[in-house]
Amino acid sequence: MSDTLLASVAGFPEFISFFFLAILLIALFCRFYTWITPHDELALIKENNSAAAIAFAGALIGFALPLSSAITHSLSLADCAIWGAIALVVQVLTFAVVRFALKQLPERINKGEIAAGVFSAGCSIAIGLINAASMTY
Repeated sequence: MSDTLLASVAGFPEFISFFFLAILLIALFCRFYTWITPHDELALIKENNSAAAIAFAGALIGFALPLSSAITHSLSLADCAIWGAIALVVQVLTFAVVRFALKQLPERINKGEIAAGVFSAGCSIAIGLINAASMTY
C-alpha cells in the first residue's frame, strides 16, 4: 500500500469517533428540542403537517451547522462534545425566542400554517450559521 493510502486509512478511527459523537449529539438535540416544544413534531410530521416538518428540519439543520464547525475546529472528542452541547443549548433557546417573537407559534404549526414553519426554520438556520461562524477558535 502506498504511504498516502495508509495515511488516509490511519484517520479512520478518529472519523468513526467524531461521527458517532455527532450522531449521539443529534439524537440528544432531537430529544431536547421535541421535549421543549409544546407541539409533538414527530406526530405532526407523521400526520403530513408540512409546517412541523419544515420547522423541525430547519432546527435540525440549524444544529448541524455549528456541530459541523465544532467537529472541524475541535482539538479532541471532549472539546467537540462541549461545543456540540453549547450548540444544542443555543438552538433550543432559539425556539424559545422565536416563540416569544411570533405569538402562538406552536398553535400555528399545529394548524399546519406553512408561514410559521418557514419562519421558525429560517430563524433556526440563521442562528445556526452565526453559531457555527462563532466557533472559529
